[in-house]
Amino acid sequence: MIKNIYKNPARADWQQLQQRPGKDNALVQQTAASILAAVKKDGDTALQYYAKKFDNNPSANFLVPAPEIEAAADQLSTSLKKAIGIAKENITKFHLSQLKDEPIVETMPGIRCWRKSKAIQKVGLYIPGGTAPLFSTVLMLAIPAQLAGCNEIILCTPPSALESEESPERAIHPAILYTASLCGITKIYKLGGAAAIAAMAYGTTTVPAVYKIFGPGNAYVTAAKQLVQMDGIAIDMPAGPSEVCILADASAIPDFVAADILSQAEHGNDSQVMLVTLPGFEVEKLQEALTIQTQALPRQTIATNALENSKIICFEQLSEALDFINTYAPEHLILSCGDAISLSEFIENAGSVFIGNYSPESVGDYASGTNHTLPTNGFAKQYSGVSMDSFVKKITFQQLTKEGLKNIADTVITMAEEEQLLGHANAIKIRQNEF
Repeated sequence: MIKNIYKNPARADWQQLQQRPGKDNALVQQTAASILAAVKKDGDTALQYYAKKFDNNPSANFLVPAPEIEAAADQLSTSLKKAIGIAKENITKFHLSQLKDEPIVETMPGIRCWRKSKAIQKVGLYIPGGTAPLFSTVLMLAIPAQLAGCNEIILCTPPSALESEESPERAIHPAILYTASLCGITKIYKLGGAAAIAAMAYGTTTVPAVYKIFGPGNAYVTAAKQLVQMDGIAIDMPAGPSEVCILADASAIPDFVAADILSQAEHGNDSQVMLVTLPGFEVEKLQEALTIQTQALPRQTIATNALENSKIICFEQLSEALDFINTYAPEHLILSCGDAISLSEFIENAGSVFIGNYSPESVGDYASGTNHTLPTNGFAKQYSGVSMDSFVKKITFQQLTKEGLKNIADTVITMAEEEQLLGHANAIKIRQNEF
C-alpha cells in the first residue's frame, strides 16, 4: 500500500511533494565521471575492469559473435516471437507516419528556402538488461534508427543474471539478441552502465565511437550521458528511473489503478508513482487492491520499495489537480477519469499520455506503436520522447536568383551595417554590379 497521502496540499508544498527519489547526485556524478575518464584514457582495459566489477563478466570479448545472436531465436517461445513481431509492426507503422517531406517556401520572389532531414550517421543504443532484460527498448530505438537511415548502429547492453549454457559467464538475454537481430542490428556489445556510455562516446579499440547515444538507464547511466554531452556527444534525453502519474476520479476502477501503479513500481527500487485523486475515487479499495496484487508479483520486493517513494495527492478541484500534474511533468500520465479525452487537452507537460480506463501504460511500453523512451524527472517540461526526429538532423537550404538577391539586398545591407559587420554587407554589395 501507499503510506504517503496528502489532502489538498498548498501550492507552497508542491515542490517538496514532487521531488523524485534518488541517490546522492554529487556522488553519482563523481562516480560516473571517474568511469568516463578511465575508459577515455585506457579504453578496452578499463572496460574489462568495469565489466568484471559490475557485471561479473571477466571476458575480454565484448562483441557478441554472430552464431550466439543467431542461436537466440531457438531459445524463445513461438508466442514470444510472435508478440515481438506484432509490436515491431505497430511501432514501425507509427514511426513511419512521422516521415514527411517539408515544402519549399518562396519567402520573396526569387528566394527559395527549404529543409531536409538527414540521418545521424552513427548512433549508439543503450539497453538496460541487468535485472530486467528490456528487449522492448530495442524495438523502440532500433526501429526508428533503421527507418531514419542511420549508417552505423551499435547496441550496448549488460549481461543478465542468467548464465549461458556454454559458459559460466553471464550472457545477454536471448530476447534482446533476437529482437536486435530482427531489427537488423548486428553490432552488439556486452557492456553496461556508465562504462558502456563511455565506450560509445569516446570509442575504444573494440567499440566504435558514435555521434549520439540513446536509451534509458539507472542514475549512473543518466549521469554519464549528461557528462558526455558536455564533451560534444549528443544524447536523446536525461532518461532515468521510471515514473507514472495517474489522475483518478469516481469513474476510475481501483483494481485497474492498482495494476497500473504496480506496472511502474516493479521497474526498480527508485521508481515512483504519483496518484492524483479527485472526489469520489475509492482510495481504501485501491489500497486493498495494491496489497493483493503486490503479493502476486515475482518482483514483489522491488515493487514494495518503490511504493515507499510513491504518493497519493487528493484534490477537491480538477483545476488544482491538473496544475499539479503539469508542474510535476510525469514521464507517463494515465487519465483514469470521465471525459478523459477532453481533459487531455489541458495536459502541457508529460512524456506520454494514456487516455481512459482501457489505456494502460503497459501497452505503450510494448506494442501500441508509440515510443516508450521518454523524459523523466520533470524533463517533460522541455524534452520530447524519442521519435523519428531524434535520429535525424535538419539541414536548411536556400537558393536565390539575381532577382531574389536584388529584392533583399537593401534589407541585408542595412542590418549588417547597423551591426557594424561590413564584411557581411560587402558580400551583398559586390554582387549588386550584376543586377
